[in-house]
Amino acid sequence: MCGRYSLFAAVEEIPAHFGLSAAPAIAPRYNVAPTQLMPIVRPGAAGRECVLARWGLIPFWAKDRAIGNRLINARMETADRLPAFRSAYRARRCLVPADGYYEWQAQAQGKQPWRIRRRDGGLLAFAGLWEHWTDPDGQAIESYTVLTRDAPDGPLREIHARMPLILSPAEYARWIEAVRLDPAELPGMGLPADDLAGEPVGRRVNSPRNDDPDCARPVVLPD
Repeated sequence: MCGRYSLFAAVEEIPAHFGLSAAPAIAPRYNVAPTQLMPIVRPGAAGRECVLARWGLIPFWAKDRAIGNRLINARMETADRLPAFRSAYRARRCLVPADGYYEWQAQAQGKQPWRIRRRDGGLLAFAGLWEHWTDPDGQAIESYTVLTRDAPDGPLREIHARMPLILSPAEYARWIEAVRLDPAELPGMGLPADDLAGEPVGRRVNSPRNDDPDCARPVVLPD
């Protein structure tokens, strides 16, 4: 799964990277947590647009926004069929900008957090789904979820069995603009695993209250 990510090193590159005419001002974020507002990229009336949305998808039929706290991820193998996600899969796909994500590796001495990023330090785009929901008081909330997949054999799988579906730039348009996208295509999509690298970080990232450079700072693990 993906329960935390970061977006700090390349914030200023978002408009050019995603082909946007404008983007909202975004402060560097070192430890993004569920329920927080973060940018997503989606088709708009005049091309791609970047908007802020709440992490944790709230289905349009939900009675309470709290359901979104449990829907921060959608498995790519079932997102097109599950009631919480299937409507968004058909019509509301998005890109979630990031420059890394965190996973916790089970070890004898406890869970060790790792940050996985592009080897070149560039931007990532998670495959996402977004939804529009209106609460009983009439307040409109836009929210999103991140698709996940099995991690490939190798270093990434040694850290965690699942990972976000990270798209290559050549796949952005198909993901968000295709009228129909056969779920059978998804296993063949994604950035090559060799383009990613993981590095251990300190346990400061464990708390969502912490959001500073130390959360993403690499550490040396004891032998």
